[in-house]
Amino acid sequence: MSIADKIFIDMCTDIIENGESSEGQIVRPRWEDGAPAHTIKKFGVVNRYHLAEEFPALTLRPTAFKSCVDELLWIWQKKSNNINDLNSHIWDSWADETGSIGKAYGYQLGVPYQFSQGEMDQVDNVLWQLKHTPYSRRIMTNIFNFADLAEMGLEPCAYSMTFNVTGNKLNAILNQRSQDTLAANSWNVMQYATLTHMFAQVSDLQVGEFVHVIADAHIYDRHVPIIKELITREPFDAPKFWINPEIKNFYDFTTDDVKLIDYQAGAQVKGIPIAV
Repeated sequence: MSIADKIFIDMCTDIIENGESSEGQIVRPRWEDGAPAHTIKKFGVVNRYHLAEEFPALTLRPTAFKSCVDELLWIWQKKSNNINDLNSHIWDSWADETGSIGKAYGYQLGVPYQFSQGEMDQVDNVLWQLKHTPYSRRIMTNIFNFADLAEMGLEPCAYSMTFNVTGNKLNAILNQRSQDTLAANSWNVMQYATLTHMFAQVSDLQVGEFVHVIADAHIYDRHVPIIKELITREPFDAPKFWINPEIKNFYDFTTDDVKLIDYQAGAQVKGIPIAV
């Protein structure tokens, strides 16, 4: 069993057995048929992954690793807010007729700011600090920009990253205000574990811990039977993670420069209803 499987099973079990239902409350999300999408949730979930020991890949069902890395690079490398720059269709519901999701996600990371070392965007500032002031306690990004929320197709769920170097190891914390556990947990974990590996390599550091902090970890009512079946499955061992050792510049990474070797997983869960 991979560490990611154990964490996922424990988290889902805790939500189902000890979480609080939103039944009887007014909720914003709706299913495609117009019915309110209620949830069972836990507040303040914290999951820790030791990246040097194992890559946190869920094996209970497969995660489309190449697609999740493509989205990661769309946000952090291309700093794009247009779905025409993305190879998957996961953002289609939040895009306008031009393909834009508004001033969200990649747009926020690409906005230049005046830092002490000059004008640069948030990503370049992190990369500069990891190279020149790695033991700073101020290496972070935040895309929850209140001034632009009204112009975002979707207010960011995963909104803040904090990077911290201890010794020669790069640790990272992802703060997420809300998470659809079935649809997004494995996707987000694999993405930001990969980002930590990428930033560590280009900064001549080793990977340390990836900590995932979720304010509202929830399972939608129509997902509960799927989750219950999923967490009873027999998991596999974690795959090996490969990153192209030749890449020394973050902007040179492509989806072909990271791979999961011997990734085995259970059957895919098809037709997951998504609340919007």
